[in-house]
Amino acid sequence: MKGDLTRLAPKDQIHTIPEDTPMQQQTGGAHPRPRIETLADLIFGLSLSIGSIALIANPPKSTGEITTHILAFAYTFFVLITAWLIYTTYMSVLPIETRTVTFLNVGLLLLVAIVPYLLNGVEVASPALNPAEVSVIQNYSSQLFALDLGGILMILATFAHVISLEEKRLVTPELVTLFRNGRNRMAILAVLTLLSVAPQFWEWTLLGVPIRLYLWYPPLISYWVGRAVRPDSRTYKLA
Repeated sequence: MKGDLTRLAPKDQIHTIPEDTPMQQQTGGAHPRPRIETLADLIFGLSLSIGSIALIANPPKSTGEITTHILAFAYTFFVLITAWLIYTTYMSVLPIETRTVTFLNVGLLLLVAIVPYLLNGVEVASPALNPAEVSVIQNYSSQLFALDLGGILMILATFAHVISLEEKRLVTPELVTLFRNGRNRMAILAVLTLLSVAPQFWEWTLLGVPIRLYLWYPPLISYWVGRAVRPDSRTYKLA
């Protein structure tokens, strides 16, 4: 009997590996977390830390400055945490790191990394400068931040567009419409943010604050109000 077993043909000794079941093919199976996502979490966390360090490095000179600095940090915090929430949701649906997705990831992380620096240039004025020089620096820094925020929104809108393509079958047909709506919403908000770069929006003020700064709030309001009123339109439950 033992001798007969050793004479089996090689094809009879090799176990056939079963093909993936339809469910495994649909979900992609278990796969390790891409390194770019780990790096993204690190950069988002560092950007938040830099924002808090900037507060420590600029001690307030009055009680009014304490409130102003806290509000400025809160805005930075919500910009970064909102972008991170949307980003992590989209990356959970994009299991394949294509060249385009990789380049967009790199561009997004670069824009995220400089958010605290640009906002600090808008909010904190150097005491060594006269009011006219401070205004010039704040104007320029605010223009760069508007471009930065608009770029972040455009990249996130591109991610939503890729996911919404029916031929890629990255999500169920029921979720395609949600991602398309998200793409359209972020594209409109990106255009609005980019329009705020125009010099007139720095010259025009409301309650002593340039109109440009008010135009930075719609993306946050859109996400958090939408998440409260219609959670399914912002959280995209994929399970």
